[in-house]
Amino acid sequence: MLSLDVEAVQAFVMVADLQSFTRAADALGTTQAAISVKLKRLEEKVGRKLIERTPRHVRLSAEGAVFIQPAREFLVAHDRAVAGLFSCARRFALGIAAHVAGPEVTTLLARLNEHDPALTIEVQVDNSRNLLDAFDRGELDAAIVRREDDRRDGEVLGPEHFGWFAAPNFRCRPDEPIRLAALSPACGVRDIGTHALDDAGIAWTEVFLGGGSSVVMAAVSAGLAMAVFSERLAPVGTVEVSRRFNLPPLPSSEIVLHSTLTDQRSRDALRTIACAFREHRAAAA
Repeated sequence: MLSLDVEAVQAFVMVADLQSFTRAADALGTTQAAISVKLKRLEEKVGRKLIERTPRHVRLSAEGAVFIQPAREFLVAHDRAVAGLFSCARRFALGIAAHVAGPEVTTLLARLNEHDPALTIEVQVDNSRNLLDAFDRGELDAAIVRREDDRRDGEVLGPEHFGWFAAPNFRCRPDEPIRLAALSPACGVRDIGTHALDDAGIAWTEVFLGGGSSVVMAAVSAGLAMAVFSERLAPVGTVEVSRRFNLPPLPSSEIVLHSTLTDQRSRDALRTIACAFREHRAAAA
């Protein structure tokens, strides 16, 4: 009877999702050579070529495309079986910055639940500064935030690029200050925009402050103002308007995962979070 090695199947799924042996190795905390060996053994075991690899591309073969979904189900079943042996209710408090939380959060939560069904997941959404303060006070087990100031700790999950976005019909006369919408006066993304405008000598005024990202997006989509958004999270239907209004370029930042947890179950949960976040961004790209 054919039996599958869990780590080999996990390596195959990660390579397929991230389309990179290097990124898969980073996500699984191993080396590219180890990933290659595991994949080769899996292909020899099943007698099929699962991954097509060229100097420029890594993609599923026709046989790999057939096997990918059963492989995912195999890993989920394995994780649930293992979790059942050690199941005990446990709380995991996760903070996600409002200007970071996007479509990948669904994938992230689903993977956390698959990894540890006994986990009670608590999610707090706020601006990066407030979440870092809560994390430093020990109120959060982990926080996914935008890089703040000169703080260099944490695991980088990926770059974050920003732009000026407004509704297509947004108008602002040359003699008027730039009309801005923002999440709150303490929002770091707001500061990226206002500092850039101040450095360029461009007058601005805040005409809308929202209590959440959704209402700021609504204000911008309604044509009340423009706002700084991550390029991946700009409201549907809005357009980048930096050229139209001669606005200054905005510096890029990084998305960072902070945690001080050291027990194995927590470390596994954190790796699941990081992999899910990177996987979704890679798929979107």
